[in-house]
Amino acid sequence: MQSAVSVVQLGLVDYATALELQRTLVELRKAGEVGDVLVLLEHTPVITLGRNADAKHVVASDEVLRRRGVERFECDRGGDVTFHGPGQLVGYPIFDLRGFTTAVGERRTLGAVEYVRRLEEVLIRTCADFAVVAARIPGLTGVWTERRKPAKIAAIGVHISRGVTSHGFALNVTTDLECFNLIVPCGIAGKPVTSLAREAGREIPMQDVSESVTRNFGRVFGRQILWVETLDALLGRAVGLPMRAPEPERHVAGETDTFWA
Repeated sequence: MQSAVSVVQLGLVDYATALELQRTLVELRKAGEVGDVLVLLEHTPVITLGRNADAKHVVASDEVLRRRGVERFECDRGGDVTFHGPGQLVGYPIFDLRGFTTAVGERRTLGAVEYVRRLEEVLIRTCADFAVVAARIPGLTGVWTERRKPAKIAAIGVHISRGVTSHGFALNVTTDLECFNLIVPCGIAGKPVTSLAREAGREIPMQDVSESVTRNFGRVFGRQILWVETLDALLGRAVGLPMRAPEPERHVAGETDTFWA
């Protein structure tokens, strides 16, 4: 019988803390000390640059970012530049892909491409739960609204090390879309960005979206879902995460690492 996915919802968390949390959970998952975990949260305003990012895609100056209270981080996910902030649901699945198969009855381990396609499917189904039609665009990663001029509603960037995933997705729910003018989102010029609230024409509670995403993770990945009240309850001990930003991420990658966006 396959194990459940534990889901913990953290609220508003700064990016440095989330990075440290992911490192902790990845190491514990590799050691088999925790099962598969889905962390859901929102970030304080931050621009992140993935391993493939072009720094020129941050179009705002450092002074503008300081005035607006937007941090800037380099990180080890795949992909280019993106923005995270309040009103955006961010999901960090810490999954050991060796425990997932490509289809019922098959034994082939879920690969990086198939994993990303499943993340997209989760987000497409979540948008549908709020009467927003979304889809993939061939050749691009993420989820887009289906209309004459598609707009990006969710971004994906992952890191896979020794079969264990980190980083994940960001779904715009009630995000301040003007913040995306600070960057060239995902390095794709001329493509607008949108949110669930804008597309649905109404306010959408973040908790409703969190519950929808969680249900759809269970369906798409074929796992039971176990909600966990706190990180301490998940780990059986206090986590002790730092509350101040560390030095920018070091790019240290082993030969088994995979980056995707």
